[in-house]
Amino acid sequence: MITYQTENVRFPGIMRRNTTRWIRRVAATYGKKVGEIGYLFCNDEHILEVNRQYLGHDYYTDIITFDYSEGNIINGDLIISVDTVRSNAEQFAKSFTEELYRVIIHGILHLCGINDKGPGERKIMEAAEDKALAMR
Repeated sequence: MITYQTENVRFPGIMRRNTTRWIRRVAATYGKKVGEIGYLFCNDEHILEVNRQYLGHDYYTDIITFDYSEGNIINGDLIISVDTVRSNAEQFAKSFTEELYRVIIHGILHLCGINDKGPGERKIMEAAEDKALAMR
């Protein structure tokens, strides 16, 4: 089950059913099934608070992914700052919606086992994001 909630922001207007189907298709391409996924759309202040409290980081980010996956079942909480998504969209000359879907699937790709912090991993993640966005 995939749930979508907000905190201190308006719901960003994604089509929940279509997004859920898309997420399931993307996960399946990695041999994964979707278990319990919770999205929380929030503002910069909230994601900074979560970043400080749970990760010890003192900076804004577009998404934080908490991974509770077991075996081939992906489970997790994904916290997305719509403020940072909006800023990134402007910076990269993308629409807000396009950048939002990129961030939504970025978290799922992390749950599927794709990382983006080590050498060369960023390129792999970006290619996986592009492939997933093409499936939308």
